[in-house]
Amino acid sequence: MFVDFQNGWPPPEPWEPKPAPPRMSKRAETLTTWIIGFNLVMLLVGPLAGATLFDAVMVLFHR
Repeated sequence: MFVDFQNGWPPPEPWEPKPAPPRMSKRAETLTTWIIGFNLVMLLVGPLAGATLFDAVMVLFHR
């Protein structure tokens, strides 16, 4: 078995676990929840509003 003694000094730093990533603040969690909720509502309402506007434009130009 080959043992490399050339790079044996200085010894490596002792292993330390990485620090935990920072958590979101309570205000950031609330804001994120509102943004997700707004996007979900717009997912349902947006196509209806878009269809209504499209119909209104079609009526204006069809005359």
